[in-house]
Amino acid sequence: MALFKELGLSEDIMKSIDKMGFEEATPIQSETIPVALTGKDVIGQAQTGTGKTIAFGLPLLENVDVKNDSIQGIVIAPTRELAIQVAEEIYKASYHKRARVLSVFGGQDISRQIRSLKKNPHIVVGTPGRLLDHINRKTLRLQNVNTVVLDEADEMLNMGFIEDIEKILAETPEKKQTLLFSATMPGPIRAIAERFMSEPVSVKVQSKELTISNIQQFYVEVPEKKKFDTLTRLLDIQSPELAIIFGRTKRRVDELSDALNVRGYSAEGIHGDLSQAKRMSVLRKFKEGSIDVLVATDVAARGLDISGVTHVYNFDIPQDPESYVHRIGRTGRAGKSGLAITFVSPREVSYLHHVERVTKRKMDKLKAPTLDEALEGQQKMSMEKLTQAVEAQNLGFYRNAAEQLLEEHDAVTLVSAALKLFTKEPDETPIRLSEEAPMHSRRGGGGGGRGGDRNRSGGKSQGGGGKGGWNKRSDNRGGGSGSRDANAKRQGYKRSSRKERV
Repeated sequence: MALFKELGLSEDIMKSIDKMGFEEATPIQSETIPVALTGKDVIGQAQTGTGKTIAFGLPLLENVDVKNDSIQGIVIAPTRELAIQVAEEIYKASYHKRARVLSVFGGQDISRQIRSLKKNPHIVVGTPGRLLDHINRKTLRLQNVNTVVLDEADEMLNMGFIEDIEKILAETPEKKQTLLFSATMPGPIRAIAERFMSEPVSVKVQSKELTISNIQQFYVEVPEKKKFDTLTRLLDIQSPELAIIFGRTKRRVDELSDALNVRGYSAEGIHGDLSQAKRMSVLRKFKEGSIDVLVATDVAARGLDISGVTHVYNFDIPQDPESYVHRIGRTGRAGKSGLAITFVSPREVSYLHHVERVTKRKMDKLKAPTLDEALEGQQKMSMEKLTQAVEAQNLGFYRNAAEQLLEEHDAVTLVSAALKLFTKEPDETPIRLSEEAPMHSRRGGGGGGRGGDRNRSGGKSQGGGGKGGWNKRSDNRGGGSGSRDANAKRQGYKRSSRKERV
C-alpha cells in the first residue's frame, strides 16, 4: 500500500485527492498509477469495488492539457449508471485542474448531448452504443485523443459490445495510451488488447476475503446528523476496554476526537498530518490505557501493532472493501473475540451491501440505542463495580461509616445513591460535526459519487446527470435524482421520453 502523495501525481491532482478525503491508495491504485504515469499501456485485472476509477482516472487527468479545447480522453463503460459514476468521480478528481468532463449514454436526449459536445469537453465518458452514434453523426471526433480507457471490458463483452468497441478504437489515433480494466480476461478481451495495445503492463489484484470468524459484525442505519449521539450511546452501553473509531478524513478524526472529549470520553486522534513523535505518543497512551478511544484514518491505522482492541467503530464506512477488512482486523486478535460496528446513512445502505458481497460476510443490523438504554448500560457498569468491591472483601475501614448512614437512611436509598455517584450519565452536550459525502454503491469506483455529473459555475464543465438530468454546480452537495429533476426543470430542460440504445 502507498500514499497518494508517493505516486508522482501533480499538485493540482493531489489537492483534489485531499479534498476527496483520500490518503492511501488501494492496491490497484498504488500499482497502476505509477506505471500509467510513464505513458505505458496497462491491463488491470481487479474485482469490482477495488478503486479502479481512481486508478485510471488520475493518469487520464494528468494527460489532459486544459488549454487545449479538443477531446483528449475517452472512457468506455458498459452501462449508463457506471458512465455517470465514472464521470462524477473523474470530475471530482479534476476539481483543481478544471478539466471539463461529459458523460453520454442512451436514454438521454441526444440533441442536448450534441450541444454539450460543442462546449469542448476534455474527457468524454460513455456507453459504446451512444459513443458510436455520436461518431457516426460526426458530433464526436477522436483524432486528438491521447488516452483511451476500457472499463469493465468483460462486462461489455457479455453485453455484446465488442464490435462497437473495435469501431470506436479504430477512430482514435494509433499513437495513444490505452488502459483496459476487467475482472476476468476472456479470449476476445485479450484479442482487443493484442490488437489495440502496445506492450501493455499487466497489473492483477485480487480482493482479500474476510476469513476472520471471531469478529461479530454489525451495522447501524442512522442519519448523518444523529451518528455522533448514536456512537456515544453505544460507547455507554458497551463500555469497550479499548476501542478504535475510524473516520474517512483527517478533518473528521480531529473533530470526532475533540467532540468525544467534550462529552467526557478520553480520546485522541491520529492521521497522516501528525508528526511521528506525536503518533507514537498517542499510541503509547492507548496501549497503556490512559486513553480509552483511539480515533484514526485508514492510513494512520495501517500496520498498527495493538493488542487488546475489543471494539472497532466505523463512524464513516470506508472507501473500499479492502479498507473495511483492514479496519475490523484491528480487533479479534490472538484468538480473542471482537466487535465491529459500521455506521451507514440511509443513502449508503446499497454500498454497505456491496462491501458485504465483496468480503463474503453479512453484517447484522443493530438498532440505534435510545438515551434510556445508554443510561441503563452505565448503571449496569456501576453495579458491576460495586459487586467487585464487595467481593474484594477489603471494606473494614468503611464499615463504621456505612453503619452510621444506615441509621439515617434505608439500604435501598443508600445503594441507589452509590450507583448514582458511580454512574456516568449520558452527556447530551450539543456537538456539530462537518458533514462528509455519503458513499454510494458503484461498479468500478474508489470513492463515493453523489449521482450525475455537474457543471462548474459559469459552464466550465458539462455532464449528464442521473437518468438524463443536467446540473449546474452551485456547491458540492449534490442531491439524488429528485434534485437533478428539479434543477433540470428550473433551467428549462426537458427529459427525453424517447428510448435510445445504450
